[in-house]
Amino acid sequence: MKRLFARAPLLGVVVPAWGVEDYLDACVRSLLAQTHRRWEAVIVDDGSTDRTGEIADEWARRDNRIRVVHSVNGGLGAARNLGLQHVRGDYLAFLDSDDVLPPTAYGDLVGALESSGSDFATGSIVRWEGGELVEPPWMRRLHRPLRGARAEDRPEILGDVFAWNKVWRRSFWDAAGLAWPEGVRYEDQPTTTRSFLRGSFDVLDEVVYHWRIREGSITQTRASSVQDLADRWETKRQSLASVQAYGSAAVEEVFVDRVLAGDLWRYFLLVPGAPEEWWRLLRAGVLEIWGRRSLVHSGLPPVHRLAGWLVAEDRRADVTALMEWVATLDGPAPRVQDVATGTWRLSVPPSVLDESTVPVEALALRDHEV
Repeated sequence: MKRLFARAPLLGVVVPAWGVEDYLDACVRSLLAQTHRRWEAVIVDDGSTDRTGEIADEWARRDNRIRVVHSVNGGLGAARNLGLQHVRGDYLAFLDSDDVLPPTAYGDLVGALESSGSDFATGSIVRWEGGELVEPPWMRRLHRPLRGARAEDRPEILGDVFAWNKVWRRSFWDAAGLAWPEGVRYEDQPTTTRSFLRGSFDVLDEVVYHWRIREGSITQTRASSVQDLADRWETKRQSLASVQAYGSAAVEEVFVDRVLAGDLWRYFLLVPGAPEEWWRLLRAGVLEIWGRRSLVHSGLPPVHRLAGWLVAEDRRADVTALMEWVATLDGPAPRVQDVATGTWRLSVPPSVLDESTVPVEALALRDHEV
């Protein structure tokens, strides 16, 4: 009888908001449409100079589950941490103010935690691509269902670095001393990494988040800046330190080879035309993290494994030529089979790269890549 009249658990949602006057309404409406009705949200107006703060205040007047905190601009991590001071709940979630939730998102995540007793739960995402919602294949692969898992059960899940497709048990968050890094971009990864290492978690295959990647947004344009790259290395460094302190060689190997290396191809594409200072910083980071274990062992695509080896060797002209050549291809890079051994490798034109100056392992293909 007690369970019949038990109240649904309270979910606290932190919504950092800056410069999103065109998107905040849709975001809040998706929160109001949740099938899990018992929630309260704090919108943190992070020093917006447009109408974001006014729109947030209007929503607070319309629904008493919504409160607004106005602050000076401190960045995403600081806004999330400020919201944490003002939001209550048995569970905790973070919602970026230019994205939206499918109606069952919080119902699915909270329901899983109520059933499993795990410390947090994560679900898959879709993102807008050309006007359509598309689930990235790597997200689908990571989110094969699990309940009550630990990092050793699926180390590659540490590649699910996002803050906003998860719900945490608030008691776990506080006991683990979790917070978001401030004053640095890519602030999600250090905290989500610590979560996976410290807690038990549920993995859902349901889509729980619609991610809007805005054309021309800071996410799209910032990667070629020196400060952005410095921030990226810093958050990778913080995350790796947590994994190394965890003490599992198996988890660390997957983390270094597959998770930390996963987005490097984006930076390799930027080598042509990048400032010299940016190139030196790129190489320094590659050497710091993969100096002992070369990127030829990573989960990058074959051409980018080769690029990673060339970066470590300080062969910028060759990386530039390789990336410019790749940009002209309509599909995968050409490959060739060694007649004597039967093994397959990349085939790069001599005008692009002198293959005799590259070790066999930097050109080698794996069985699934043939």
